[in-house]
Amino acid sequence: MASAGSVILTLAFLATVLAAVAALLGRGGDERWLLTSRRAVYVACGLLTLCVVLIERAFLGDDFSLNIVQQHSSIETPTFYKLAAMWSSQEGSLLLWAWVLSIAASLALYSTRNRLREIVPYATAVMAGVGAFFTGLMLLAGGVNPFASTPSPVPLDGVGLNPLLQHPSMMIHPPMLYSGYVAFTIPFAFAIGALVTRRLDASWIRATRRFALIAWAFLGLGLLLGARWSYTELGWGGYWAWDPVENAALMPWLIGTAFLHSIMVQEKRGMLKVWNACLIVATFSLALLGTFLVRSGVLQSIHAFGDSTVGPYILGLIAVVLVGSTALIVSRLDDLRSPKRIDSLASREAVFVVNNLLLIGICATIFWGTFFPLISELFTGTKSSLAAPWFDRYTTPLAVLLVLFTGIGPLLAWRRVSWTTARRVFVVPALSALATGAVLALFTDAAQSPWALALFTFAAFALVGIGQEFWRGAAARRSLAGGSMPAALVGLVSRNRRRYGGYIVHVGVAVLLIGIAASSSFQTKRDVVLRPGESATVDGRKVTYVRPTARVDKLAFTAGAVLRVRDGGDAFTLHPTRRFYRPTGGPSSGDISSYFGGESDSEIGLRAGAGSDFWTAEQPKITGVQRDARKADAFLKRCIGGAPGVPPQCQALGLLMRTAAANPALRPTALAKIEQVQLGTARRIAAGYVAEATPATFRVIVDPLATWIWIGGLIALSGALIALWPARRARRVPARDAELEALKEAKYREIRDAELDHAAGKLSDEDYALLDAELRREAVEILDRGLDLEQDDRVDDEEDREEDRRPVEVALDHRAAAEGAAPAADAESDLAG
Repeated sequence: MASAGSVILTLAFLATVLAAVAALLGRGGDERWLLTSRRAVYVACGLLTLCVVLIERAFLGDDFSLNIVQQHSSIETPTFYKLAAMWSSQEGSLLLWAWVLSIAASLALYSTRNRLREIVPYATAVMAGVGAFFTGLMLLAGGVNPFASTPSPVPLDGVGLNPLLQHPSMMIHPPMLYSGYVAFTIPFAFAIGALVTRRLDASWIRATRRFALIAWAFLGLGLLLGARWSYTELGWGGYWAWDPVENAALMPWLIGTAFLHSIMVQEKRGMLKVWNACLIVATFSLALLGTFLVRSGVLQSIHAFGDSTVGPYILGLIAVVLVGSTALIVSRLDDLRSPKRIDSLASREAVFVVNNLLLIGICATIFWGTFFPLISELFTGTKSSLAAPWFDRYTTPLAVLLVLFTGIGPLLAWRRVSWTTARRVFVVPALSALATGAVLALFTDAAQSPWALALFTFAAFALVGIGQEFWRGAAARRSLAGGSMPAALVGLVSRNRRRYGGYIVHVGVAVLLIGIAASSSFQTKRDVVLRPGESATVDGRKVTYVRPTARVDKLAFTAGAVLRVRDGGDAFTLHPTRRFYRPTGGPSSGDISSYFGGESDSEIGLRAGAGSDFWTAEQPKITGVQRDARKADAFLKRCIGGAPGVPPQCQALGLLMRTAAANPALRPTALAKIEQVQLGTARRIAAGYVAEATPATFRVIVDPLATWIWIGGLIALSGALIALWPARRARRVPARDAELEALKEAKYREIRDAELDHAAGKLSDEDYALLDAELRREAVEILDRGLDLEQDDRVDDEEDREEDRRPVEVALDHRAAAEGAAPAADAESDLAG
């Protein structure tokens, strides 16, 4: 399998190189080269899919002849996690990157096969070039070939998957992050194509907007799953630690968010072209930076692979992207500048610019804090890091302002809004926000944290404002189409999915930030030491340590506890545990002490609720267990060696071991017997731990509104899905008309939005009349362009018919001359007469 896989991977590399070269050769419009490049991308996708299938088959079949399987799986690894083990390795994650990119590139090229004929060749070359880089990296950089063979002799078992990664979230967390990173390649590639060809209108944005939104959603889901894994698995009580790799995944999400807002301004107004070009380059570069940090080892992180041979290559790719893109943007500045300007500060595009500045500010703050160890080492010679309080101090004010403008944007219409209309649409949200802030300040502890109080107030403004948008929009649709209010609401969303899906995303982000602000500002956390039967009170809740628990299997020693929690009249039971794993890799050494020589993780006890989460983790006192394990190991060695005073059973065991030493065929039987004896001994030690009733340390946390973090994330993702869902089936049009049809559809949507804003009271009659006239004038220009194309088509068709008629006329003339008849042209004139 190793040799076959390497051959297939090499063919995939050659296919990507062919795709890039053929695309550049066909940039002048040669359809043969363009078709070759597109088919080469499809072939690369098929070959990389086959590579992934072979790797997964090797994991499921415990094929330890492959190094990737031997190092990251074992016979005992559950099947569920064998499927996910591929991307836990460095070489497997690189294969995942290349595979997902080939899928995204294939979909992008298929969707634009009849559009953007000037841009697509360069976009194909960029996508294929990135694909060639990552496939070539696996083949040429040392130690990252997924089909590398294990040195002989092939081990009977593997090292196994890191226990910390054996969590349901980890099955899909890495693929979501990688899909987010990779999908941003598509809009980046088309942006480069637009810059090269100077086709800097919104056509490349319309072709790739859906890919950008998919990338944003995947990356957001990956971040959410990673936070959930940290919250439930690591046992430290938090969901975000400002770890360098966590930050590296958050930064492209932030800039991608700014990009998604900014491209709407270019689509509707033809402005912010420089912004959009810079934002997509920054987003893609930050995605590559996240890939670099995981593999470079330059910053310490529990998420990193450690030392790697591929870090310098990825850093070189980042440099090429930044330098090349910057040079290209600078050379196109004259073409990127728009004559249009923002008409009013009270407009949606003005708010989008503010949003962009806030998002970039948050990203710049995180970037500085993440790379501060390297910056400080460069200037002082000492590597100093910035802790979570620093990040919280400087990102919180920006996040609070972002929530405010998240609410302001949907209330304003495009282009211009009179101050009278603006005041009318702001009254209800503003009063609701003031009432919310006053109630929280007077009747809760919110005033103790001014920034949290401000965020709650602004979030109330945003949520009420967006709710007002749904209500007024549904009411306007009902007045026009009739029916019930729920039916009008469903019709409103289904006909305006991009708009109202985006509003739902805003709701989700506001809810998520409410949960973060409440859980971080008003969290109660205590570490208590309890013996069985003892109790402690945490935030008014009585926590009783009922009894310890313990269980042992071949992989782990698990010490746990039964906790009884009483909150007023409500009582519930939690079961936090701490698992201690044997070092993974090969046959077990048999030492009982080895249970405490590997990784350890926590299974928390959690009671989630709408008001607060009650979170517990245990740190058992296992010094007595470790002491007993060492004694048992020493006794077993004496037993096998036949030392004086050992029980008679030891003589039989020692005889078996000596016989196995002389006869290798008996060795598996002897080792199985030893493991059986040790497992039984470990279970007796576990029973002793339970009977001894030793004290344990419990971390108890009461997290207000923490559940709303996950609910808000799911709301945001549902909004993204609504925005992604196609509103209606696009009718088939000729290839040369596809771009014109897309332009018509965009203008039709803009006119419809203006009508809806007017009906909902966001535009005064005067503002709407001016805006409608301007939009319809632009629509007429688009229709005129279509008529010009049709006229050109008619002229071309007439010329083609004329060319087809000439040989016939010549033949008729020759025939007429031979027969002495009138020429063909004269005959036709006679017939016409």
